[in-house]
Amino acid sequence: MKKSNVEKTFAMIKPDGVRRGLVGEIIKRYEQKGLRIVAAKLIQADRETAEQHYSELKSRSFFNELIDYITSGPMMVMILEGENAIKMVRMINGPTHIEEALPGTIRGDFATSTAHNIVHGSDSYENAQREIKLWFPELEENQLKLSVL
Repeated sequence: MKKSNVEKTFAMIKPDGVRRGLVGEIIKRYEQKGLRIVAAKLIQADRETAEQHYSELKSRSFFNELIDYITSGPMMVMILEGENAIKMVRMINGPTHIEEALPGTIRGDFATSTAHNIVHGSDSYENAQREIKLWFPELEENQLKLSVL
């Protein structure tokens, strides 16, 4: 019997995606691939939380511009659940650099620049765990379990 790999991941529709009215289309793409929304909220990110989210990029020259962008307007943050959810969300989103993003992916179809690339999805189990706790501090520990068997 095949072991199920149902997991939870973090996904974000960045301010440019919200501003351009793409929230429904993006959620539809996730749901069409069998992912289920476990939690979602439209928020205005504060600078401190945004800096924690992107802490591994702190030494990069574009860090302050990135934080300004993420805090520039409302964004939709979500916990998605499904078979291989972490990998699936990243596949649906497409590569970070839009010149590599193929049509059919969210970034390939909608992103206007690599700096403003519409969406974010956790790149690993560890980052999914960290990002979910960061953006959904109100959830109980048992609601944050990432793997479901």
